[in-house]
Amino acid sequence: MTPVVVLLASAGLLLVGGAAGYLVCRRRHPRPGDGAPSGLTVADLVERLVLSSHSGVVLLDRAGDVVLANPRAAELGLVRDGRPDERAAKAAEQVLAEGRVVPVDLSPLEHRSGRGPTAVLGEVRPLDDGFTVVDAGDESDAVRLEATRRDFVANVSHELKTPVGAVTLLAEAVLDAADDPHEVQRFATKILNESTRLGALVTELIALSRLQGAERLPELATVDVDTVMGDALSRCRLAAESAQIEITVDGPSGLQVDGDATLLVTALSNLVDNAVSYSPSDSPVSVSRQLADGFVEIAVTDRGLGIAPEHQERVFERFFRVDQARSRATGGTGLGLAIVKHVAANHGGDVRLWSRPGTGSTFTLRLPAHPDSERHVPPGRSGTGRTRELRGVL
Repeated sequence: MTPVVVLLASAGLLLVGGAAGYLVCRRRHPRPGDGAPSGLTVADLVERLVLSSHSGVVLLDRAGDVVLANPRAAELGLVRDGRPDERAAKAAEQVLAEGRVVPVDLSPLEHRSGRGPTAVLGEVRPLDDGFTVVDAGDESDAVRLEATRRDFVANVSHELKTPVGAVTLLAEAVLDAADDPHEVQRFATKILNESTRLGALVTELIALSRLQGAERLPELATVDVDTVMGDALSRCRLAAESAQIEITVDGPSGLQVDGDATLLVTALSNLVDNAVSYSPSDSPVSVSRQLADGFVEIAVTDRGLGIAPEHQERVFERFFRVDQARSRATGGTGLGLAIVKHVAANHGGDVRLWSRPGTGSTFTLRLPAHPDSERHVPPGRSGTGRTRELRGVL
């Protein structure tokens, strides 16, 4: 526990103790003019405090029977049908025998549907006269965050290990083939490719770490959407030409958003790069813009393999790849769509996906429109609230 938490906890206890003492004093020595409008005692207030707590609280007697339980205890599964969780009851017996606080894991043993708690952690504390109290809270978010952190570290280690190992082996091969200029050139080219991939991975890791948290940007500037699109397409033009992919774009929109132009260019170029990488040669990639329900929607559509329904919710996860072999062949890092998701969130928007296996996919970046956008939009460029996913074209 950090010193700040300890200090806050101590301050809270002092305030509660002071308030209780004040109430007791007022009950015993009322001031002139003070009545007893509510007739509440300190015990009544404490009971209300327990019943309204965000933590699950259960009071057990020496026999292990429930004396008091708040509604949150039932929601977390500490009490069922008037009986305490068996793990809590056993921990209470240990507390009575040893006279010390015992931590206990009360997480649900069976899988629950919906968004119920998955990690319930707490402790059992001794009270006087053979009573014990079970105090537990929902730690699902903290446990999920820790699991995500571990997975992220493992994935980063794996992704970095691959190009580093390849560069090491290729450098050894260059040394062994020092007398063969052709082989030296071939291995040196591979070293350059792997080092480029390694640099791209590190760059995107840094960008993702800065965006993590989905907090809105503190300083926003008015950004022209057409300029952002032009800069993003300039970044992707060489890759598209190499893959023989034609990128088609609709006409100027005059749309504006409040945001960071550099981040928006990065997000849009990631979407276009992703579309190019997963499209077959000689197939078009379409980019379009519209204003719908106060949001600027930028849709990037490809005619590639599409994404299976079971994978569509995971494509924005870090390092998740639908096609591992194709992603590695094109130098993908597995972070592009995760960066798009965080850029959108930092701008108060989101990114949506429509896809059909064997047909193609449409990724739509949605950003709150600048208040003046409606005045600058050419006739016919405002949407009706539905994202233009170009399903008819597909």
